[in-house]
Amino acid sequence: MVEVAPTAAAAREAAALASQGHLPQAVEAYQRLLERSPDQPDCWYNLGLLQRRLGQFDAALAAYAEALRRGVKEPEEVHLNRAVIFADGLRREGEAERELQAALALNPDYLPALQNLANLHETLGRRAAARELYERILSRRPTAFEALARYAMLSQADGAGQALVARLRDALIDRVAGAAERASLGFALARLLDAQGDYAGAFAAASAANRASRAASGGSAHYDRSAHERFIDALIAAFPGPAVGRPGAVTDTAAAPESAAAAPRPLFVCGMFRSGTTLAERLLAGHPRVSAGGELDILPRLVHAGLARFPSTVAQTDGATFAAMAAEYRRQIARLFPGATWVTDKRPDNFLLIGLIKRLFPDAKIVHTTRDALDTCLSIFFLHLDPGLSWALDLDDIGHYFRQYRRLMAHWRSLYGEDLLDFDYDALVLDPRPLAQRLLAFCGLEWHEGCLELAARGGSVASASVWQVREALYQHSSGRARHYARELAGLSAYLSAAR
Repeated sequence: MVEVAPTAAAAREAAALASQGHLPQAVEAYQRLLERSPDQPDCWYNLGLLQRRLGQFDAALAAYAEALRRGVKEPEEVHLNRAVIFADGLRREGEAERELQAALALNPDYLPALQNLANLHETLGRRAAARELYERILSRRPTAFEALARYAMLSQADGAGQALVARLRDALIDRVAGAAERASLGFALARLLDAQGDYAGAFAAASAANRASRAASGGSAHYDRSAHERFIDALIAAFPGPAVGRPGAVTDTAAAPESAAAAPRPLFVCGMFRSGTTLAERLLAGHPRVSAGGELDILPRLVHAGLARFPSTVAQTDGATFAAMAAEYRRQIARLFPGATWVTDKRPDNFLLIGLIKRLFPDAKIVHTTRDALDTCLSIFFLHLDPGLSWALDLDDIGHYFRQYRRLMAHWRSLYGEDLLDFDYDALVLDPRPLAQRLLAFCGLEWHEGCLELAARGGSVASASVWQVREALYQHSSGRARHYARELAGLSAYLSAAR
């Protein structure tokens, strides 16, 4: 009988726990192994990977550092993973850029690091640097289709011509392109054709891109309308009345522990995708007392960790649990934005969690962005969202989801009307000053002229609106659906019938 080395057996046990989805237990197994046998770079790497998935970012960075120190193979991948934590988890773009440069110093042709660095340039508004890097990627690897798609989206604002359209069409029929790449290419083509006024071609390209995105999911991207209706019913049932008590007040901190009192106060911005959440956040972030948090995933992670089978478990959850969740939320935004007074959380689909937000922070202010329904649905149809958002891959499903969103928002409005501001994108672009003044007054902030200076403002923007919100306010996105009247006729009737 062959005796298995204890270290190898322990590593297999930890890997098995991870593959079964038992991530905390897998982390503990790797930690026990590494206490006994620390000179295991691959195990340090695996530990860092799991800690990153659990949102334990500092611990993950430390584990990755140990993997590097102990000679892990392909260290450029470790630097890439550290860069992702700094950029997406900790919002420390400067350190993310240093990690990517370290990866490229080891391997100048490492495509994932080149791609992430180009993406980071976009997030920071460095258009020329991003374009140069995408061109560098494509010169070295013409079949880097994700880079081509990003390059095309970046070039849209510069009046990209027929040569780039032809290049995208050629890539779409290249046998090397997988379904996910065809989706990226197709959405980029749709956006270019739309900008050029070829609306029939643009709609056809967006339709094909959505089909490719569904194919890329391996069949898992199925939207169950009945299940979603039941979920909305459950949310309404879980929060039948206004919030009571003050588990984690955001404005009255007199009785709060010192650490909570010193933490930033959240301002929530939510609504349908493409309804103007990024623009509303940019307006608020022009105020010297407001920091832009972007699309934070803190609330969904807290729900996943602390409220299993949400929302059915809300009624059985005690005040102490909600208070602990509120304190943890504020602790995390304080860590991300030290010294901030207010921090915006503009994850669009937090509209599903408004009842929970008001349970955690009963005096929270919530900005709900709205836009013409057809313009919103059309923009979603043209947007490359995660295939996990299966409702966004089909125009009729988008319409159904929009009706359920509208039903839920009517419920939240009936409960929290005074703390819920409907912020109209279309009205804003027509006459921005009064809407911006109303927005700041609603949030309890004095007027600041810099809020309207969008084009001159720097900072990072990590959303599909990365370039639009860096421009002066414009009106050409309002009424966009008129160009697609024939394609949207059925959706228009469906949405009108639901009023």
